[in-house]
Amino acid sequence: MNLTKYFTNFLKSSQAGGILLMICVAVSMLIANSQFAEPFQNLIDTEIGSEALHLRYPLSVWINDGLMAIFFLLVGLEIKREFLEGELSSFKSASLPVFAAVGGIIVPALIYFALNHGTEYASGWAIPMATDIAFSLAVISMLGSRVPPAVKIFLAALAIVDDLGAILVIALFYSDSLEWTYLLIAFGIVLLLAVLNYFKVKNLALYLIPGAFLWYFMHHSGIHATIAGVLLAFTIPTNESDTVTSPLEKLEHALGKPVNFFIMPVFALANTNITLQPEMVEALFTRFGLGILLGLCVGKVLGINLFSWLAIKLKISDMPADSSWKDMIGAGMLAGIGFTMSIFIALLSFSEPLYQEEAKFTVLLASILSGIIGFLILRSGTGARARE
Repeated sequence: MNLTKYFTNFLKSSQAGGILLMICVAVSMLIANSQFAEPFQNLIDTEIGSEALHLRYPLSVWINDGLMAIFFLLVGLEIKREFLEGELSSFKSASLPVFAAVGGIIVPALIYFALNHGTEYASGWAIPMATDIAFSLAVISMLGSRVPPAVKIFLAALAIVDDLGAILVIALFYSDSLEWTYLLIAFGIVLLLAVLNYFKVKNLALYLIPGAFLWYFMHHSGIHATIAGVLLAFTIPTNESDTVTSPLEKLEHALGKPVNFFIMPVFALANTNITLQPEMVEALFTRFGLGILLGLCVGKVLGINLFSWLAIKLKISDMPADSSWKDMIGAGMLAGIGFTMSIFIALLSFSEPLYQEEAKFTVLLASILSGIIGFLILRSGTGARARE
């Protein structure tokens, strides 16, 4: 299989980082349900930045919109490499994550809508359609060689497309208004970056500096700023040479450890501090709770595998190399880890604090269940046995 060494290195780093990530999740949950909950919440609510530049935000926003844009930049670089010269370099292999992501968006939303149509919870229909790329990749990376590398790439590409879909849904259905001036400037910066790539400009600074401005204008446009990381990644130049290091390879190497051993642990600490309350458990047995639970734990894996099966059956796409349908089901379960993006959509869907807290707890539980089940399925996958 044509798996690039850079993606292999990324997965090895993610495997170790994934363990640290899970530790940070546990620590954050413990803090949130201890006497340190209020001081910790005050810390992540502390505003920093410049008022003059309209960049004064709570620490949590800097983490979720700023640091996570760097994470998306790294994942975007990995996906671009696989599209150009790796596992996704053919149309049949590259198209499968797109079809899978569409199924993973439509089916969970339909399940939630069927259960909550006409209720006060109806506006949350998009909550179970999101995949948390960071946590899903962390879990699958922890499995190491038990999972075919092509399945890991499939999940990464699927999660990217899924997140782009979620961002589009937020822009169309959950944004009060788009700031078109900022959006047009961001589009102009993308064009500039594309021109630099076309003329094979190799100086990374000439991409990263406009990339910072791209993040700024994307953030102020009303679209989730992390998409700036993906767009920037797709414009960074690479080459097919094994002897000359490209700008893309240099940036991959530079970002790997900071992302896995700093950005992701900080992200986990800031986003899993959910204080448990009795009302949250009761909400699990309502239409609202079931819509989220079934959407993430059942709808995701069903939609992803149904649309994947159709694409493969119609000979539009190819199955990931060395994989089985058991591997695909496991990957589909991991895509049910909605977490941060699902919680973000829940906060946009409801203004009532109780609804927000109930949604956060249900998303957390559904994500944990999806992660555990997906992990166990992939750990016993036929793909692993075939390679032993």
